[in-house]
Formats: sequence, structure tokens, C-alpha cells
Amino acid sequence: MKHWHLFLAFFRVGMLGYGGGPSSIPLVHKEVVDKYKWLSDDEFADILALGNSLPGPIATKMAGYIGHRVAGILGMMNAVLATIVPTITIMIVLLTFLSSFRDEAWVQGMTQAVVPVVGVMLAVLTYDFFRKAQGKLGWTVTIVMTIASFVVIEMAGVHPGIVIGALLLFALLKPTPKKGEGDDVRGGQS
Repeated sequence: MKHWHLFLAFFRVGMLGYGGGPSSIPLVHKEVVDKYKWLSDDEFADILALGNSLPGPIATKMAGYIGHRVAGILGMMNAVLATIVPTITIMIVLLTFLSSFRDEAWVQGMTQAVVPVVGVMLAVLTYDFFRKAQGKLGWTVTIVMTIASFVVIEMAGVHPGIVIGALLLFALLKPTPKKGEGDDVRGGQS
């Protein structure tokens, strides 16, 4: 039954993830965190961050990792196939059909109407991540990291994967305080 649910979850993502990888991320989140509860929000955020720092399409990377985590190698193959087969099939059918009508106003309107929906889906997911970061890091650190990330990624043109990799490296290498270190030396006396 686990393989069937895995297939259905990623098949729905493949069928409804119009607009590519970024638009499918909220759909993956809905399936694996909200519906099937295979991951927590924090685990999903970690997988998303790591997946964004690696080359290749995010939807298949996430499907592969989550499928492997849920059901091993067969789960990985199942989830990846469920993600890409609908896309390939729909792409062939739609492109064949739409290419003959591409100059029609209804085709252009259809593709333009989906863009705001994808934008809202991404905004909701971004807000959720921002709120969770604020809960763990506090407002000051969250706002400083948001602004710094924006400046480095958008204004300096640094690839997001490099920023995420640098933050992961920092988290791994930063010294952790030893037990008792940082406690009040006076032992609580006034």
C-alpha cells in the first residue's frame, strides 16, 4: 500500500505541477507533509534547501529522496517515474495540440492565467518557511538572514545553491558551546 500511496502522491504532483519545479514544491509539501505525513515541516525544509543546492530539476530530486526515504530503492524509482511520466505524456499531447493553436487568444490566456496561481502557491510556501524560521531563530536573525540572502542572491548574482551550501557549511563547522560554558561564573549569586 505504501508504494501505491507514493505513486499517487507524486503522480498528482506530476499532473498538477504546471510551470515546472518551483510550482510543484507546494504540491509536494501538501502530499508528503500534510496528507501522508511522511515528513515534518522541518524535514521538508531541509530536503528543499539541499535539493535546491544540487544541479537538476527539483521535483525529481525531491521525489527520489522522499521515495527512497519512504520505501527504499523501489520507492525512489516509483516516485521518480510517477513524477516524470505524466509530465512527459502531457507535454507530448499538449504541445502537439497547442502548437496548432498557439496564436489563438484562448491558448495565450490559458497559459497567462496560471501564472498568478503559481505565484500565490509559492508566496504561501515562502510565508510558511519565513514564519517557521522566525519561530526557531527569532525575528532579528530571520530578517537579517532574509535581507542578506536577498542582497547576495539578487543583487550580487550569487547562485542560491552556493548561499545554501555556505550556510550548511557554517552550521556544520561553527563551534558549539561546551556544557557549562556561558553559564554565569558567579553561580547565580547577586
